[in-house]
Amino acid sequence: MVCNYLDIIEGRKTAGQSVAIIGAGGIGFDVGEFLTHAHDGRSEAERFDAEWGIDRSYASRGGLKPAVDEDAPRRVYLLQRKSSKVGDGLAKTTGWIRRTLLKKRGVAMIAGVDYKAIDDAGLHITINGEPKTLAVDTVVVCAGQEPRRDLFAPLQAAGVPVTLIGGADVAAELDAKRAIDQGTRVAAGL
Repeated sequence: MVCNYLDIIEGRKTAGQSVAIIGAGGIGFDVGEFLTHAHDGRSEAERFDAEWGIDRSYASRGGLKPAVDEDAPRRVYLLQRKSSKVGDGLAKTTGWIRRTLLKKRGVAMIAGVDYKAIDDAGLHITINGEPKTLAVDTVVVCAGQEPRRDLFAPLQAAGVPVTLIGGADVAAELDAKRAIDQGTRVAAGL
């Protein structure tokens, strides 16, 4: 019933029909998009155009047509402990579109959550002091990431110069901007 986000993304586990995602950072949003993505035979371009109302034939004025909301294949709750707006820490230029997409797909985004227990009834939480049970069959943990440094010591031992960047450096609050900056600095120093 409880799994790590990597188990879901890498296909080792399959989420049920009702899912609670613990952690609403970038990875939580990625998993939310992944779990609400419908597979119906259309190409990704066709799906994207329909979902956002894009008319590539320009038959409609301005290349726009009514957007068609995608029916998500499962019910998803995206939860965070912080009381601030869910997704508030996402990038300023893309955060709004990620929140909008999950709203369109019916994802319930809940802030101010305290996690109490998980049992056969689901995930027991409190929201602003009020107890609630989410009747979910899967809980995906997208919080408490640890850096993956599996190759670091063997490469060092082999005499290969290695620099930790991105999530291998600091996994908490993964930050693409920081990782790109770190990678650019390493590359410039070569």
